Amino acid sequence: MINTLYCFGESGNAYKAALCLTLAGVPWQPRFVDFFNGEARGAEFRAINPMGEVPVLDAGGKILTQSGLIQTWVMDETGKLAGASAADRQEILRWILFDNQKVSGTAGPLRFLMNFAPEDKRDAGVIGYLTGRMQAALSILEGVLSTRDWIACDSVSAADIACAGYLYYPENFNFTRADYPAISAWLTRLAHQPNWAHPYDLMPAPTLGKDNGFRDA
Repeated sequence: MINTLYCFGESGNAYKAALCLTLAGVPWQPRFVDFFNGEARGAEFRAINPMGEVPVLDAGGKILTQSGLIQTWVMDETGKLAGASAADRQEILRWILFDNQKVSGTAGPLRFLMNFAPEDKRDAGVIGYLTGRMQAALSILEGVLSTRDWIACDSVSAADIACAGYLYYPENFNFTRADYPAISAWLTRLAHQPNWAHPYDLMPAPTLGKDNGFRDA
């Protein structure tokens, strides 16, 4: 069975699902969602996901939405990226929730606002607020990764994929890897995992795609 992931390359949340599926060895195929031209707001897509968001995973007719749920499904189905114990699973979930609220929850809107929103909508005050929130969360990650190789347990897990969801993108969103040496080393370790791929290689991205020239692991 080939699972279908509704996604587009610019979505860091979809990347979390795509990379989790890939590293766990789950067969899947992308179904491009034309987000920037409003497909996710249309009736056909809303019939699949009333939330109007990607990612959506069609797992043999079972529809799963939200990246954290899809990552949990991958762990449940494969036993991979899930640590070695129940305590590890709890810690993985803790960091997935942290990412959704604090890391991706600020990096995603910030990157959108600075790069994809109309220029007259790029409010400097909002950008400053989101930047401060994101950098505070990244400082927490930097502290943890200064003492260990992986975020939640002794091996790469869905928590690492979640927290890295937006951090490989080339667009400016006030994140510079050189400012976070432990995070940078961790991103390199993750990129050296078998079958890792950059989001613009893993998912269709006609808006930017492979022409951006960025493949820094």
